[in-house]
Amino acid sequence: MPTSPAQAEPDIDDVQARVDKLYHEAEQASERHNDARIELEELQRELDAVRSDQQRQDEQMSSVREQVRDSIVRTYQGQNLSAVGQVVVADDPSAFLAQMSTLSAYDGLQDQLFDTYSIEVEALDIRRQATAAQAAELAAVEEELAEEKATIDEKVDEAEALLSRLEAEEREALEAREAVVSRDAQRTETAPVSVPASGRAAAAVQYALAQVGKSYVYGAAGPSAFDCSGLTMMAWRQAGVSLPHSSSAQYGGGTKVSTSALQPGDLVYYYSPISHVGIYIGNGQIVDAANPSTGVRITSVNSMPLVGATRPG
Repeated sequence: MPTSPAQAEPDIDDVQARVDKLYHEAEQASERHNDARIELEELQRELDAVRSDQQRQDEQMSSVREQVRDSIVRTYQGQNLSAVGQVVVADDPSAFLAQMSTLSAYDGLQDQLFDTYSIEVEALDIRRQATAAQAAELAAVEEELAEEKATIDEKVDEAEALLSRLEAEEREALEAREAVVSRDAQRTETAPVSVPASGRAAAAVQYALAQVGKSYVYGAAGPSAFDCSGLTMMAWRQAGVSLPHSSSAQYGGGTKVSTSALQPGDLVYYYSPISHVGIYIGNGQIVDAANPSTGVRITSVNSMPLVGATRPG
């Protein structure tokens, strides 16, 4: 019986488009994962600081508590009454007045001690609340990280499942097409495509070019595999510039430049919201870590929806 349209095998171009879309969705989730990981590290530092503050407050509180306890014990053991008795039977009036002054000062110190205790109790409670709030925020970000990781895995699994459903002949054709793209990238790598960079940008461009042909792995930052922001982060690290492992964070921290005034080493950003970044090498080309099917490649600066550029350093 003839195969109905509903049962027909998917067209190879449609499959490739769907796979590319899934890889992009996975990359979006990966960059959100990178953002959450940066936030998690910052929250962990803040939580450590709050816990240290609470520990210091605990120690100070313990010291005050011991002073209050000792004061109460001395009072109920009659040390104050003993002092009063000594004043009453004193033969020297001046000594009597001196003792009265001492007792008055002692009472003042007692009042101050109890006031300090009350303040320290309140301060400790505030720090404990801050620690609990910080820990809760940390847990929420960890949950977000797990969700984004699950999204990445889901999109990649769906893309691979879609590819596996192709007929063997179509799959071979798709693999052959990707091999041609890979060979073109390798030929481009050896061609003098980049414009000589100056200063620190030269180190960043040279590093990026040396990674062409390496694998794409979500969340990776070398040496054998990269994601998009991991590649640009490591490229500029060779120039002594520290960048976060996140395309949106890199965009937020750089000096904005017009895309018409790009220089080698500049970072270019794609999609809205930003979820991809590459490094400009001149002649209208970039090096970027694209997706698992193409890895690190050289491509046109306008091969994706371009939304902005920055100049690190």
